[in-house]
Amino acid sequence: MTSTLSRYLPILGWARTYSGSTFSGDLSAGIITAILLIPQAMAYSALAGLPPEIGLYASIAPPILYALFGSSRTLAVGPVAVASLMVAHALSTIAAQGSGDYISAALVLSVMIGLCFLLIGILKLGFLTEFLSHPVMSGFTSAAALMIAFSQLTPFAGFETKLLFTDLLSGEGLIALPDRINSTTLLIGLISLLFLYAARKYLQKLIRLVPTLAPLSQGLSKTGPLLVLILMTVTVMSFSLDQTSGVAVIGLIPEGIPSLSLPKTDLDLISDLAPSALLITLISYVESVAIAKVLASKRRQKLDVNQEAWGLGFANLGAGFTGGSPVCGGFSRSVVNFSAGANTQAAAIITALLIALTLAFFTPLFYFVPKTVLAAIILVAILDLVNVRGFMKNLAYDRADGIAEGITFIAVLLLGIESGLLVGIGMSLTLHFWRSSRPHIAIVGQVGDTEHFRNINRHKVKTYPHLLAVRIDESLFFANATYLENFLLSEVATRQEITDVLLICSAINTIDGSALHTLEMIQEELAAGGAELHLAEVKGPVMDRLQQTDFFKNHQEGRVFLSTFDAFKALSVKGNPLLNDPEWSI
Repeated sequence: MTSTLSRYLPILGWARTYSGSTFSGDLSAGIITAILLIPQAMAYSALAGLPPEIGLYASIAPPILYALFGSSRTLAVGPVAVASLMVAHALSTIAAQGSGDYISAALVLSVMIGLCFLLIGILKLGFLTEFLSHPVMSGFTSAAALMIAFSQLTPFAGFETKLLFTDLLSGEGLIALPDRINSTTLLIGLISLLFLYAARKYLQKLIRLVPTLAPLSQGLSKTGPLLVLILMTVTVMSFSLDQTSGVAVIGLIPEGIPSLSLPKTDLDLISDLAPSALLITLISYVESVAIAKVLASKRRQKLDVNQEAWGLGFANLGAGFTGGSPVCGGFSRSVVNFSAGANTQAAAIITALLIALTLAFFTPLFYFVPKTVLAAIILVAILDLVNVRGFMKNLAYDRADGIAEGITFIAVLLLGIESGLLVGIGMSLTLHFWRSSRPHIAIVGQVGDTEHFRNINRHKVKTYPHLLAVRIDESLFFANATYLENFLLSEVATRQEITDVLLICSAINTIDGSALHTLEMIQEELAAGGAELHLAEVKGPVMDRLQQTDFFKNHQEGRVFLSTFDAFKALSVKGNPLLNDPEWSI
């Protein structure tokens, strides 16, 4: 009973062995992650077009609920950059940013994403994380990062009206840009960028100079955003720059922790948000599982991808019912949590409690936070998302993958987040089916007198004029069976001396109904031309299914061999061997 409960409530697994030494690591990680998360949550909330408190609300209930149901012990859940951009895109056609309807729609979206995650968990659809290839995800995130960066230019430079892409394309727009910039705001933003970059590069080295803080240097070095935020907030407040220079500030944040409430819904709103909810769920799931797997492998811990769906589902439901925006696992935040010594999800609970404490008592301190600082925090945070080196690497290794990444990148920029992502997914699936429909097929021969058989185009091997031995390196299904048929019949038509065709099935894990029908046709067509079809190295599960078919029953004794060596030994008696000696290649 306990083990069953632990499966669905992973917290019961690590809570039984919780100790004081474990708590000390969780405490330090919880504090450091909270310091990082406070400015991040407000910044990502602004990116989603929501008030800053929405991001803070999303950092209380969701991490606690994930701690109960999530299988990762160190994943830090909260608002993230790419998901926030997708939220803004999804809500842009629903209502005006900052309006009550806009905020209500964001809460509904959180609940819908939570339900999508729970559906994945119920149906055990964890394999969905494999449907987005790495090149497509890389192209998507790189384009999303550029879109995020462009969206932050308005608060960063203090434009009174939103900067549009068309402003950069027209001559009049470019000429007018300097007059639209708030110079004081831009200066604060540039100084913030400089400090954030310096903190990112040098703060850890400085902290290591203090012996007592050296063990926590990696985690503490990520507190740079809060330090910069405090410095710039004090500057704006001291010189009243919001009044004298028009520097935009966050303003009043409601005090108190969020209350439990049910978002207002209607069928039209749900219908409008459904496609976005599905795509945000998919992207958030892939991103969260990828991060959780990396962290789990470092400590040899077990990760259940289906249980992750439960954890993320309840986390997003918690966000929707407590006034928060959609959440998922954040890469930088999770790495900070891990590096700061987090041992269990107790660290996330500590982080959530600290943010709740901040909301309850310290929100007046955020009044003078400049919006340009939040924009600078986002700009620095997304630097690593634009992966030009990765694109060049993919293009060099596999041109098709590189092209898919490039097309996804361009599609997202030109067509938008959702349409571009669908193009990327379509490209990924198309490439998969194209490759599967054109499997590698090798004509093989015997290496000397050994039991090894290799490609005749790569190795010095022994073959027989009457025997065509073929290995297909793919399971047989409807998309590639005809390709195999054409290959075999073409070879037989070209070489009239062939009387036996040996199909080596060592790489075939399954044969579907369409492929079985094609094999029956191959058998009949070869027989009509005076040749026989033989099989070798058929795997057990495949053999079990074939034995129940007419195709197998029509194979007389001696036409199905346990190994390729047995097949060569039995079939070689019909002819004399030839020695193939092509150029050796790798």
